[in-house]
Amino acid sequence: MESKKTETTNFIRNIIDEGLKTNKHEGRVHTRFPPEPNGYLHIGHAKSICLNFGIARDYNGLCNLRFDDTNPIKEDPEFVQSIQNDIKWLGFDWEDRLYHASDYFDQMYEYAIQLVKEGKAYVCSLSEKEIREYRGTVKEPGKESLYRNRSIEENLDLLERMKNGEFEDGTHTLRAKIDMAASNMLMRDPLIYRIRRKRHHRTGGKWNIYPMYDFAHCLEDSIERITHSLCSIEFENNRPLYDWFLNALDVYHPQQIEFARLNLNYTVMSKRKLLELVNESFVSGWDDPRLPTICGLKRRGYTPEAIRTFSDRIGLAKRQSLVDMALLEHTIREDLNKSAPRVMAVLRPLKVIIDNYPEDLVEEMDAVNNPEDASAGTRKVPFSKIIYIEKNDFMEDAPKKFYRLTPGREVRLRYAYFIKCEYAVKDDNGDFTELHCTYDPETKGGSAPDGRKVKATLHWVSAKHSIKAEVRLYSHLLSVPDPGLENKDFKECLNPNSMQVLKDCKLEPGLANSKPGERFQFERQGYFCVDSKDSKHESLVFNRTVTLRDEWARLQKKKNI
Repeated sequence: MESKKTETTNFIRNIIDEGLKTNKHEGRVHTRFPPEPNGYLHIGHAKSICLNFGIARDYNGLCNLRFDDTNPIKEDPEFVQSIQNDIKWLGFDWEDRLYHASDYFDQMYEYAIQLVKEGKAYVCSLSEKEIREYRGTVKEPGKESLYRNRSIEENLDLLERMKNGEFEDGTHTLRAKIDMAASNMLMRDPLIYRIRRKRHHRTGGKWNIYPMYDFAHCLEDSIERITHSLCSIEFENNRPLYDWFLNALDVYHPQQIEFARLNLNYTVMSKRKLLELVNESFVSGWDDPRLPTICGLKRRGYTPEAIRTFSDRIGLAKRQSLVDMALLEHTIREDLNKSAPRVMAVLRPLKVIIDNYPEDLVEEMDAVNNPEDASAGTRKVPFSKIIYIEKNDFMEDAPKKFYRLTPGREVRLRYAYFIKCEYAVKDDNGDFTELHCTYDPETKGGSAPDGRKVKATLHWVSAKHSIKAEVRLYSHLLSVPDPGLENKDFKECLNPNSMQVLKDCKLEPGLANSKPGERFQFERQGYFCVDSKDSKHESLVFNRTVTLRDEWARLQKKKNI
């Protein structure tokens, strides 16, 4: 079997290609994505999803979705469903290959009995604290358990009674009998089963013992006849144990290959930390648009295409590194630039009265929907005597390089006319409440017949036709790139300005019927989407996906200078 041609290659593809040349695994390529159902997926998982399903696709192979549901204390059916939803949204399909570790609990227990009968496992009655103490250190070997040499008959009896629920949690464990002096501390008689007298969301109360991850994972791969078990780099030290269990049981042996996990700056890439943020109400939930969860990114307006492109761009490596958030933002900006319709929205409105414009006249201005896509066509935008512009597009005492509106200066209104500010009105606090301007009727469409030029073009909306909306401006979750480098707790580094809510924004009327999840470019403002949870027809809410400023492109340009 030969792989399809791809634009990129990596060390994993090279390993697979070499194996195919020698007919390793009978020429098959079969991967799996094995999440634990103890939280929502984040963009780091998206990298693994794209890798495992992408490898299978490119080599005409198969990819399973398998839930490693071996810890009923932390698992929940809600997480199971959310993971399936996220994978489908990303564009991948496991077809009929949905599996669970719990599907194999009976078979795993039989394997455990086999290890005991062959003298390769024993029931240990040390406490959790004692097991840690007996394990030794990196520099010192461990000590053998007092129970390491129990007879096979006693071990089998105790294991059966553990399974039947006769003992309290923590009183006994089943351990592999390997080497308490091994340099790899994971090989110092690791745990195989522990007592957890808790109902499982799939098997109910059948089991009172549950397999440890290292024992279960390799057997799941073996039972499903996975060819390439692709794991993040933290499992590199676990590979000798993965191999030991499979060799000890003399069963089908997949190949484990490790790759560097995704680390992204200015955010949190840990399920444990994400769970803290959710449980302690630092964020509104797993789908908070500030989080790097897949459902959070979806709600913020990210597209599955952009996430797949990003996963491909960052590539695969063995060494850990920190990826710049600017690259992710650049990727979604690229995608939305091609697909998102352009609209006008005034986020901080300032009223403008065009004194010489006819009182009751309403004109329909032709506006381009997307300059990157001619097939998107144009739309009509109403223009009238009173409009709104952005507050920061006006200054009374403007500095030399401020080219927008100021008394006596002329600017262009996008798709409409040239206007000139005559004077501004303030309230008792000194805040500007309205501007009085005049327009040149000869400049309709944005150009002057006499050839005169202006240095600024402003977006606007007609006051009488505008619709009101709430707009949420999101920025980085953390105020520093990497709290670890500054020896700080990540919660100390939460950005207090990660969300700003603007309540009285004015949008062009065509957005009145926009639907949850729809994406737009607000001209001069950035890319936005209709919030999928809080937005209603009568009260629209928009989330900013990303600004127009492309920091990644700027950095790349600077590198090439």
